Amino acid sequence: MIRSDRSDRSPATEVRETPARGAARRDGEGSAVLRHWLERNAGRRADKTFVHSIDQDKAITHGQLLETAQRLSRYLAEAGIGANDRVALLSNNSLEHLVTYLGVMAHGATVCTVNVEMNAAYLEDILIGLEPRLVLHEEGAAAPELADRTPGDWLALGEWRPAGGAGLFAALAALAGGAWHAEPTGRRDDACIYYTSGTSARPKGVVLSYGELIDNVEPLAEAFAIGEDDRLLDFRSYNWASAQIMSGLAPLARGASVAMARKFSRSRFFDWIREHGATIAAGNPTTLNMLMSANGEVSGADLPTLRFITSSSAPLTMEEAKRFEARFAIPIGQGYGTSEAGWIAGSNEVSCRLGSVGRPLPYHDLRIVDADGRALPAGEVGLVELGNDPARDYRYVAADGAVKTHATGRFRTGDLGYLDEDGYLFVTGRETDLIIRGGVNIAPLEIDGVLLQRAEVAEAATIGVPDPIYGEEVVSVVVAEARDGTTEAALLEHCRALLPAFKAPKAIRFRDALPKTERGKVDRKALIADWTRETPTET
Repeated sequence: MIRSDRSDRSPATEVRETPARGAARRDGEGSAVLRHWLERNAGRRADKTFVHSIDQDKAITHGQLLETAQRLSRYLAEAGIGANDRVALLSNNSLEHLVTYLGVMAHGATVCTVNVEMNAAYLEDILIGLEPRLVLHEEGAAAPELADRTPGDWLALGEWRPAGGAGLFAALAALAGGAWHAEPTGRRDDACIYYTSGTSARPKGVVLSYGELIDNVEPLAEAFAIGEDDRLLDFRSYNWASAQIMSGLAPLARGASVAMARKFSRSRFFDWIREHGATIAAGNPTTLNMLMSANGEVSGADLPTLRFITSSSAPLTMEEAKRFEARFAIPIGQGYGTSEAGWIAGSNEVSCRLGSVGRPLPYHDLRIVDADGRALPAGEVGLVELGNDPARDYRYVAADGAVKTHATGRFRTGDLGYLDEDGYLFVTGRETDLIIRGGVNIAPLEIDGVLLQRAEVAEAATIGVPDPIYGEEVVSVVVAEARDGTTEAALLEHCRALLPAFKAPKAIRFRDALPKTERGKVDRKALIADWTRETPTET
């Protein structure tokens, strides 16, 4: 363990949030729920695999997971780390990452996951603001000199092995297990803090309490119909809530199993499903489109264990979903969520509806509202708003380390959408992505969907670009399967035939690929910047 010397630094800003670190609040079940899941699974099927790390080619059972978590609890207790004390986890997808994430919370401390690759430029500032008691780091994930400039004790995460280990897990192997070494936390104690991307803006540390996190797990598992016999395949970063909840906490709650990959692989994805008997495979629009462009033929019949593949993190148009399901005969269960609220809606192979992200999780009390907060009727597009607890604060860690609130009670996600008559949620785009042409609002996804009806169009993204008359004009950027025979004129004519004149794009540009964020979303801001830079200004 490396001790950081902070004597030459000014004291960090106190976190202005109760309860105080080290003091658990007794207002209901918190870490006790996680402990119950761990103990129940180990008691029922101790030898059943909980997570198999594909890249590491090793697995840990439910029984081994419980034993390791209880040894970690003793280690943290002996280090004086308790409720609301922060443990930073600087690592990528691995067995050790997921085990540590769960074990820290089961003990009752606050786990802070940081995607180092995406937030490298801000890592020092993040750690100074967090003031963690302990920093667990994967080899090569962070510069060693940061240990001397940031708070907390630093310890290599190391490697878990059934007998022994390295780094943290070597220290755990020397300790006796069989018990928890801290009182359970309350619902209002902090369970986790995770950081949004920092590629174009300073990352934000979203704070979830035990109650906020745990309340999301069972409804999410119900929406995706995750059961004890399921085996989930996921490659998404476990530094973010979407994978943590769906492919970490939900399988733990249901006694299921996980096959984890470090990164997505187009050439190996279907092989992973076969080799590991996956019943549910995680995905997003980018990876689905990548699979569509792969050579070779695979169908659902070739993957007998697979129930469905998920799509989340970015909008999947109806045309993209139709194309994928027609080619592979694999159902898509779409889902939707935000960093602040966790999963908001989801669906499975039985409940899925084309174009919808599923029915909202009931406890969120989701509504579609206008700008003044008035609820809108079914079928009418408005702002997505949720929240069933008037006292809930949606919190984040500010740059100075203080925990601040950006919404209380009800929370607007920044997305636009509508509910149909059966209560299914359809997300139509981001409020900030709206194109306002001559005072009329235009949703880019509608135009994207029209373009994707053409078989030769692999991807499409519509943007609003500056216009001296209308304020903004509609322009689309397209990735074509093959440029032979695909012309701007043909695509413009296609759009004019299916869209009102004011919505039809006035220009179409071709690109080899669309810029994406690390979450797989089309980066429309980058496309607008490219257009502005490449288009001569009229004088």
